[in-house]
Amino acid sequence: MAQCMRATLNPPKTPLYSAKNLTQNPLFPSITSFEAKRKSRKYPKISLSVMSSQNQSQQRNPSIDALLNSGRKEEVFATIKDSVHNCLSETNLLSTVPGLKSKTRGKVRDIYDSGDYLVLVTTDRQSAFDRILASIPFKGQVLNETSLWWFNRTQHITPNAVVSVPDKNVTIAKKCSVFPVEFVVRGFVTGSTDTSLWTVYNNGVRSYCGNLLPNGLVKNQKLTANILTPTTKAEDHDVPVTPDEIIEKGLMTRADFDEAREKALSLFEYGQHVALEHGLILVDTKYEFGKSSDGSILLIDEVHSPDSSRYWIANSYEERFQKGLEPENIDKEFLRLWFRDNCNPYEDKVLPDAPEELVCELAWRRVNSDDSCIER
Repeated sequence: MAQCMRATLNPPKTPLYSAKNLTQNPLFPSITSFEAKRKSRKYPKISLSVMSSQNQSQQRNPSIDALLNSGRKEEVFATIKDSVHNCLSETNLLSTVPGLKSKTRGKVRDIYDSGDYLVLVTTDRQSAFDRILASIPFKGQVLNETSLWWFNRTQHITPNAVVSVPDKNVTIAKKCSVFPVEFVVRGFVTGSTDTSLWTVYNNGVRSYCGNLLPNGLVKNQKLTANILTPTTKAEDHDVPVTPDEIIEKGLMTRADFDEAREKALSLFEYGQHVALEHGLILVDTKYEFGKSSDGSILLIDEVHSPDSSRYWIANSYEERFQKGLEPENIDKEFLRLWFRDNCNPYEDKVLPDAPEELVCELAWRRVNSDDSCIER
């Protein structure tokens, strides 16, 4: 596997979006330096106008900037609702961008091989339970742009694969050999999926992914220390695995695993600190890493995005926990719970359509969470 990179949320209070072209955004000075290193390389010119195979003739959705600057939730919500049927669900750059060799369709990203680099298009597809649930307006743009902020912000912890950003939904990344392991870091006992910590704990498991868990924990309780619960990147679903099994199966060397583990735990601790500055609790998340041609381990995929992470509202957590109530959240958990209540998302071949009001609510949370956490 030679993919590198995929998308993220909640930095310290620094403006994230700009009306200017993204490559000129002062928030990302390192992006211009990424490009400066590759001056001889001409990257394909890519814009949303050529990406959507369903809506190429329709106008591009209004910018997030314009929506948030309006200051009116009703107007934002109305625009989101109008955009429900104009999401970026599929792309077909092979027919429009010269030099691309192949396409790999991931759950959320379409990945194009351009030879030396990968072109990663973050779509509006929403995944959970190892399948696609819906398309969420503006989701791809939010994830791609916030990811870039985090990749830039976390370079003191680990290098990453980002090379260039030609469009709000597109990132060009270095190729690398991706480790077939997801580094899931958790700070709380919670979750609703089959591999979530609360699900397995509630089923009686006390040794999980190499971690010994004490008796007496309750749902949504904070752990005494953050833990790593890695999973293998299987095609149809993720499988929990211990560090020793990762080494025994040859998925990673001991040295590579130890380095990636330390990076993951450091990233999570830093992410928790930044989130708390903005009134949020980073509950759990996942990281992916790859090895570049020079042997260095790079952070790829997403970093602390609402897609790959669980966030709770900090100021209400303790009171709600003491009362046995679910924490207020800004992630996709409520959409997961709707599908669990209305079908078997793991076994049913055909899933029901997500209610439009839930789709719009998730889009609002995506857009508004960035605006709430980032001073524009």
